[in-house]
Amino acid sequence: MSKQAIVIYEYRGRQKLLNINEISSFSGLHPMMIQKLFRLGLIDPEVCEPNLLFEDTVLARINKIMRLKNDLGVNLGGCGLVLDLLDKIAELERKLHYYERRQQR
Repeated sequence: MSKQAIVIYEYRGRQKLLNINEISSFSGLHPMMIQKLFRLGLIDPEVCEPNLLFEDTVLARINKIMRLKNDLGVNLGGCGLVLDLLDKIAELERKLHYYERRQQR
């Protein structure tokens, strides 16, 4: 079983910044696909200059994108819309939970 090394460029809180090759290695996607996801606005880098650096949390987002694409047949353009809607639902659920807890007091 092979071990993978991770290069940590900078800490921001608990999140690590990863370059495209590291994201590629951990996600199993070709670096060109990572760049395509960036160009389409599906993933956002934390740092753009001199190289693109992404928070390690982008790996979960990439996993969701690829599941939507491969398992459900959603095209990449549609993945952005679906993810935005899922984020909005999660935000509304957090607010609902907050107000329900306040009402119980």
